Amino acid sequence: NALKVIFGKSSCSEFSKEAYTAVVYHNRSPDFHEEIKVKLPATLTDHHHLLFTFYHVSCQQKQNTPLETPVGYTWIPMLQNGRLKTGQFCLPVSLEKPPQAYSVLSPEVPLPGMKWVDNHKGVFNVEVVAVSSIHTQDPYLDKFFALVNALDEHMFPVRIGDMRIMENNLENELKSSISALNSSQLEPVVRFLHLLLDKLILLVVRPPVIAGQIVNLGQASFEAMASIINRLHKNLEGNHDQHGRNNLLASYIYYVFRLPNTYPNSPSPGPGGLGGSVHYATMARSAVRPASLNLNRSRSLSNSNPDISGTPTSPDDEVRSIIGSKAMDRSCNRMSSHTETSSFLQTLTGRLPTKKLFHEELALQWVVCSGSVRESALQQAWFFFELMVKSMVHHLYFNDKLDAPRKSRFPERFMDDIAALVSTIASDIVSRFQKDTEMVERLNTSLAFFLNDLLSVMDRGFVFSLIKTCYKQVSSKLYSLPNPSVLVSLRLDFLRIICSHEHYVTLNLPCSLLTPPASPSPSVSSATSQSSGFSTNVQDQKIANMFELSVPFRQQHYLAGLVLTELALILDPDAEGLFGLHKKVINMVHNLLSSHDSDPRYSDPQIKARVAMLYLPLIGIIMETVPQLYDFTETHNQRGRPICIATDDYESESGSMISQTVAMAIAGTSVPQLTRPGSFLLTSTSGRQHTTFSAESSRSLLICLLWVLKNADETVLQKWFTDLSVLQLNRLLDLLYLCVSCFEYKGKKVFERMNSLTFKKSKDMRAKLEEAILGSIGARQEMVRRSRGQLERSPSGSAFGSQENLRWRKDMTHWRQNTEKLDKSRAEIEHEALIDGNLATEANLIILDTLEIVVQTVSVTESKESILGGVLKVLLHSMACNQSAVYLQHCFATQRALVSKFPELLFEEETEQCADLCLRLLRHCSSSISTIRSHASASLYLLMRQNFEIGNNFARVKMQVTMSLSSLVGTSQNFNEEFLRRSLKTILTYAEEDLELRETTFPDQVQDLVFNLHMILSDTVKMKEHQEDPEMLIDLMYRIAKGYQTSPDLRLTWLQNMAGKHSERSNHAEAAQCLVHSAALVAEYLSMLEDRKYLPVGCVTFQNISSNVLEESAVSDDVVSPDEEGICSGKYFTESGLVGLLEQAAASFSMAGMYEAVNEVYKVLIPIHEANRDAKKLSTIHGKLQEAFSKIVHQSTGWEVGNVLVS
Repeated sequence: NALKVIFGKSSCSEFSKEAYTAVVYHNRSPDFHEEIKVKLPATLTDHHHLLFTFYHVSCQQKQNTPLETPVGYTWIPMLQNGRLKTGQFCLPVSLEKPPQAYSVLSPEVPLPGMKWVDNHKGVFNVEVVAVSSIHTQDPYLDKFFALVNALDEHMFPVRIGDMRIMENNLENELKSSISALNSSQLEPVVRFLHLLLDKLILLVVRPPVIAGQIVNLGQASFEAMASIINRLHKNLEGNHDQHGRNNLLASYIYYVFRLPNTYPNSPSPGPGGLGGSVHYATMARSAVRPASLNLNRSRSLSNSNPDISGTPTSPDDEVRSIIGSKAMDRSCNRMSSHTETSSFLQTLTGRLPTKKLFHEELALQWVVCSGSVRESALQQAWFFFELMVKSMVHHLYFNDKLDAPRKSRFPERFMDDIAALVSTIASDIVSRFQKDTEMVERLNTSLAFFLNDLLSVMDRGFVFSLIKTCYKQVSSKLYSLPNPSVLVSLRLDFLRIICSHEHYVTLNLPCSLLTPPASPSPSVSSATSQSSGFSTNVQDQKIANMFELSVPFRQQHYLAGLVLTELALILDPDAEGLFGLHKKVINMVHNLLSSHDSDPRYSDPQIKARVAMLYLPLIGIIMETVPQLYDFTETHNQRGRPICIATDDYESESGSMISQTVAMAIAGTSVPQLTRPGSFLLTSTSGRQHTTFSAESSRSLLICLLWVLKNADETVLQKWFTDLSVLQLNRLLDLLYLCVSCFEYKGKKVFERMNSLTFKKSKDMRAKLEEAILGSIGARQEMVRRSRGQLERSPSGSAFGSQENLRWRKDMTHWRQNTEKLDKSRAEIEHEALIDGNLATEANLIILDTLEIVVQTVSVTESKESILGGVLKVLLHSMACNQSAVYLQHCFATQRALVSKFPELLFEEETEQCADLCLRLLRHCSSSISTIRSHASASLYLLMRQNFEIGNNFARVKMQVTMSLSSLVGTSQNFNEEFLRRSLKTILTYAEEDLELRETTFPDQVQDLVFNLHMILSDTVKMKEHQEDPEMLIDLMYRIAKGYQTSPDLRLTWLQNMAGKHSERSNHAEAAQCLVHSAALVAEYLSMLEDRKYLPVGCVTFQNISSNVLEESAVSDDVVSPDEEGICSGKYFTESGLVGLLEQAAASFSMAGMYEAVNEVYKVLIPIHEANRDAKKLSTIHGKLQEAFSKIVHQSTGWEVGNVLVS
């Protein structure tokens, strides 16, 4: 009755009962090379065996004799003592057929009355190999599983191999088999891992009862698990995920692990529901146990269970009441095993047998373990943490406790153990981070993920106290460290993981407001908080607390407070050694805000405002970092600025003295146009250099700022702005100014250029690195040489010819390919440009909204002038950048509102801003987009109208517009006059249809202005014609300038344009003459305005320098008076303006080699500086004069020598 289990050959049926080897010819000791594959039945018994039959095959068939004659038999029983028989066998061969029931015995046993070959010696060698998922084929695993099975089935004695284990010896054998698991082979351990862990956990949760005693195997099982897991981790290194977790173990936790008492088919744990066969120590058997075991129980009862009385009458009554109650299983779980202390591990008597809860037992064992076991557990902390969390969740789920209040979900003993565990692990991290860097990084991450998980199941206050414990340990260590960056980096990772919790916002209690203190005096907390500099003495304390990292803020919004405190700490310029963490901490905040922004739960604006409230102190923190931010404005300082400024008007800010910018900022006036706003440091020792953030970090930080400004509640912001001092509001405006530059739209071409540049740069960098390495000798040099050789051999230089030396060619391995793929497709570039455009519009609209709030806030305060000037500056700057049509429409609307609300701001104080505004508006009037043109025209028209309404004359705007157009025409290359003409026509139409002003001179004045502008545009057309002919171009500009003889400001503009053109072509003498004429023109009008002895009388003073300078004199009758509104109001019609022009002229003469003229220019300058007692300037001038005269001497001596030689 052979089974059909032998796999058939290719041409036969799938399974057969027998398989034959090949015939070996004339060989007394034949070798058979066949491999026969057998499918083992799922259930093997002692009767299953393999039978081998040996045949003699006749070559010549004789009559009446068969071809094959059986000559011997032998067999292998499949099972022996319950274990599969595998390996090498040398079997004796019987000459006779075996008797009945032979299979139970092995052929080595001499059966009576049987004949054997060679007197029962082993003659047949055979090897059996098993591939089985049921049979472990490992003695250690076999023994462990057999013992656990015997406990399950309650079958004693247990036979393992030749051993018989009695019940009284079972405990020792079980413990030794658990500790021997470490000796088992790795392959079977991997194959049976899930089963092995299940059994170990079962022994922890349900301590077996052996010979009437409970045997506690918690410690032994925990040690075995720790060592097995560590072994797997070390030996299966290629099998880890990105967090360094072994995939086998991770999948065990995720898919396999369940609490042993929650299997779907397990009988109910109520009385009698356990059946007689399962002899685990459970509550059901307590009725059978002696009453003496019940004595110690009352002290660990949890009084939170209504079914259990707090102080029971007697232990026996208590047990009966528990067994009788319906909530029997719940109560038994409540009675946690945490009465266990380490002393209990030795004394096992006097205790009621219970089902233990795995997470409680695991926490306990982890806390009490030490030595190598503890080290193993720390190495793989993630596994035990995740196991514990899953056990906790299962416990809550299967006991219907998920709706129970969090405080009563877990017993205090367990919470104490968790607290102790977290505390010891935190101290491990702090004490070992320098020695075992990699291990501590893993441990830190695991701990953070564990606390993150606990936030979902435990009392949040308790988990926050654990986080606080970790923080305290790190902080106390930080003070003693010379270089704290590694530990701070670990703390950042820890915080980042905890803050990635799905209910992070809710955990921060965003809906509860900070309560203001009862007394009206400023609270102590704000004095100790991070940004205490932000509070003025009298203010709404509640608002201040919301915008500072005050104690109330940090108590109320705990996690957000930690994040922002980290940010403030690391960005603090005085923080030593934390510079490398800027990017990390900024990214953390940036990622948090990104996740809030894309979270559908917070899409409602009111909810977003609540979320933004958690980040209000961020505004203050970023304001503190203004001096350190990357300067995005550098590229803008040349763009669209009206003509150049005198060189000494502003000095670099690296000096130790307070720069002009700082002084003006402190005085509360606006900052000069051409210096970078926001660079003012608020101390007189501004010489200390700040480490500047990278462009990328600064950009991320500014995006965070804009997100908060966008989503925060407007009224709250307005209240806070009211409390800020002028200096702080100016600082905020500087930040917004920087934001405008940072998020300016670059355009597709820039992306394409960046794309090609990045690719080239990466190649260059690699070449440079290789050069650097080639400087040294040895293996590195050899490596580079080889890689170079490969580069040269390959046809393209990028696809390396041969794949040898792969170890060195890191760019060939998979992890480099993503960084090397630098060439972006057309679609990607377009998509990037689109996103960049959308971001630019969004950012600028947020800036505009914030400016509106600032304007509303300051319009009621006294110090509004300087602030409004700053607002206007940001607006003008945004107009100067590349902007979308959507933004510009809103921007022009805001600008119009600002001008109509505060006309005196523009026409009396910020005159330079007025000129700037005219220039920007004119530029947009020539835009190719009709909506922008119509808005710009409306703004320009209303500007004129506003100016006219103030004094029945809009000479100032008229002058500024004409000058701006002249400047635009003279400097801008891509200027479209056709569109500008259309805009001018629109302005004219507005004036004609304006009913209110129809009866005044206003329409005529507008017509007059438009006519002038058309004239300038006609000149522009001519200039464009002569663009390639510089002489004709300059001649034309000279004629245009001459045409403005009656308008000093415009003449000055064109003289400046001419000087600029000459300088471009290095015609320094001509440029100098233009500047001298400019200075003469200014001097002429200054002498009319200010009667000062030391100033030049007029253009007569300059006759020695230029013979035709008298052209600039203002003598004819039709010349306008300089007192008239809007005339000579430019910045050059001042003493400093004149000085600036003369210094530029001197510099140009010097470059042209006309040193005699330099002397004449300084003759005019010296009296001015003497009158002002400016010794510094005088010393500079005399130094330059010395240079000039020494050069004259040098040249003249050379000429005389030449003369002598000729004669």
